[in-house]
Amino acid sequence: MDGAELLILSHLHSDHYDPEAQRLLPKDLPVFCQPGDEETVRGHGFAQVTPVAGSVEWQGITLTRTPGQHGTHAAELADMGTVSGFVFQAPGEPTLYWAGDTILYEPVLQVIERFRPDVIVTHSSGALWKGSGPIVMDAAQTLAVCRAAPQSRVVAIHLDSLDHGEVSRADLRAQAQAAGLPDGRLLIPEDGETLEI
Repeated sequence: MDGAELLILSHLHSDHYDPEAQRLLPKDLPVFCQPGDEETVRGHGFAQVTPVAGSVEWQGITLTRTPGQHGTHAAELADMGTVSGFVFQAPGEPTLYWAGDTILYEPVLQVIERFRPDVIVTHSSGALWKGSGPIVMDAAQTLAVCRAAPQSRVVAIHLDSLDHGEVSRADLRAQAQAAGLPDGRLLIPEDGETLEI
């Protein structure tokens, strides 16, 4: 956790905010989260917690919270609760949209249209919850994001590390190749890999 300057929480599920991170992260680290999660985060000892309803500024970076739909059907949505994504903007830097744990649905497309991000980070494992439908983007939805945002580079993450994921890195690469997606439009980093955009 050395060098961490900021914590941005899309939601409180344990694959995003686990007890080890809660223990290791410095308690004076600024934390930005969705409204409703701030008391839980403060309860873990963090002193600088800011719920983001719209946009906030931090050291010259504008963070805008965006909606997410963590599931396909009503039962999943009730289990998964509220989730968020974030758009990051700073002068002279690429605009980045981290969609977070969401399926592809109309508000995601509206964020892409509004911000025209240079980079879109998707959670693309096609994870299932109780077998009724994906709770994050699958390969088809990830490729649909690429088609909806031809100006963007899409970075697909949240792959090969969850037991309920249905799409692997190899699956996604194969489907992107079969769809004729040009090289460099869809990046699928390995665990620990650093990308420079």
